[in-house]
Parts: sequence; structure tokens; C-alpha cells
Amino acid sequence: MLGVDVGSDGVTTATVGVRYVTSPDGRVTLVAQTTRNGGQIAGLARLRGNFTIPAVAYDSSASGLSADGRTLVLIEPRQSFPRASTTFAVLDAPRLRVMRIFTLRGDFSFDALSPGGSTMFLVQYLSPSDPDRYAVRAYDLASRHLLSRPVVDPRERGAEMRGKPLTRTTSADGRWAYTLYDGGGGTPFVHALDTTTRTAHCIDLPQLSGNPSLWQLKLAIADRGNALRVGNLLTISTTRFTVLHAQSRSPVPAIAGGSVLLVLLLALVFRRAVRQGSVSSP
Repeated sequence: MLGVDVGSDGVTTATVGVRYVTSPDGRVTLVAQTTRNGGQIAGLARLRGNFTIPAVAYDSSASGLSADGRTLVLIEPRQSFPRASTTFAVLDAPRLRVMRIFTLRGDFSFDALSPGGSTMFLVQYLSPSDPDRYAVRAYDLASRHLLSRPVVDPRERGAEMRGKPLTRTTSADGRWAYTLYDGGGGTPFVHALDTTTRTAHCIDLPQLSGNPSLWQLKLAIADRGNALRVGNLLTISTTRFTVLHAQSRSPVPAIAGGSVLLVLLLALVFRRAVRQGSVSSP
């Protein structure tokens, strides 16, 4: 995503006690391993070239670190759209040792990493003029091979994913990557990516169509991983991939001291009194 950076927050996971951040230093990139409590530098590496922690949503959500804390993937930051090729760096995270730098032909952005770091998921842009046209692809890091079939929801084969990724959250074990998309002018949806089986589910959210606060919503895991909350508006089952609960788009506000009906009745009585001349109109 052009102009989106994870900043000093870097990337970490629930299972490791360190955080990884990157910083440009001339023609090299500094990769720092810092403690989550206190921010002390625990390790530092210099990587030739320009690389960064991948941002995977427009709220600067970060990814690139496997759940087991062993693999870190960096990406060459985007300078323009489209680009002819995309370069990645794969590091042994605990040792901050570069394992491989490679380039793919075509325009890609980083999406997710499987818990053990064996599979990298990418977003491939399919149109040089429309950044909302893309496909999710899987790259096998062990065999160094981009799988030919896109990762799609089997219930929606042939349907195009469209829209911008707004925010991301991940299951505690790193298996599931949940991303809220704006739908690209259509219906907003959550993309649930199973990074272990290389499959995905799309949950359409027509309840959010036209919501002016869509870009401010956050995702949160709930009910011990069995539910996903979309702000305070929706709750999604992470086992059935359906909406469990949706708040009304236009809830009637509560009024202190009485109900809406009581206020309406009082207004009616006041209007009638004014017409009869028993009270003065304000």
C-alpha cells in the first residue's frame, strides 16, 4: 500500500517477547529486535537494500512475523503503482540472519504468513489501472514456488475480491488472518484466510454498507476464538463464517427520565394546550 508504514510499532506476535522494527539507513536497512517491555535493543542487523515491515491494512496493521517467532518477511516498499516486480527478504528472526532475498515478476503486496513460516500469502494486482482488482496467492517458501491457483472461497469461485483492506487481526495461534475490506463500492466483507490449509472464506456484511464510520472500525477476537467482533456493530462466527449478531444501523437513542413515547405524548399535550390558549407558546 502506497504511503502506508507500520512505523515504530513494528511487528510482534503473542508468543514472542520481542518486536521487530525497520529503519532506512542510506542504501541499507536496519532491522532491530527490541524487547516488548521497555523497548531495549536485543539485536541489530544491517540488510543491503530498502526493506520494511509489511503493512497489511490502511490502519497500519503489521504482519510478516510467523506465529512461532522464527521467520520474518520484509518487503521492498512501494514507490508507485503498478510496479513491474516485487522484492522480498526472508530472515531467521531470532538470529536476524538473512536466509534469502528474491524477486517476483509482477506487482504484489504481502498479506500473511503461516504459523510455522512455510507459506507466504500475497496479494497480486491484476490491473495496471485498477488497484481494487487483485487475487490472493500462496508462495511456498520451502520449494520457492508461487502456487498457480489463487486462494479463493470455494463457495464463491469466479467472484472477484474488490476493495481496500481497512484493518486486520489474527488468531492467537497465527492460523487465521481476518481482514475487513470496504468492498470497493460494493458490499463490505471480512476475508478469513486459513494460512494452514491455504483456503479462505468471505463473509459479506451488507449491514455495513454506507456506514460512515467503516474506516474507523477495528476487528477483535472474542469468545476464545470462536467469534470475531467488527467494532461494536457485528459479531461473526469464526466456525460457521456467518453473522451472529448485528446492531441496528439506526438505533433509537435512550432518553434519560422517560421513554421516547412519553416525550411524544407530552409534546402532543403541549401542542393541544397551546391551541386551546391555556398556555403561552414559547
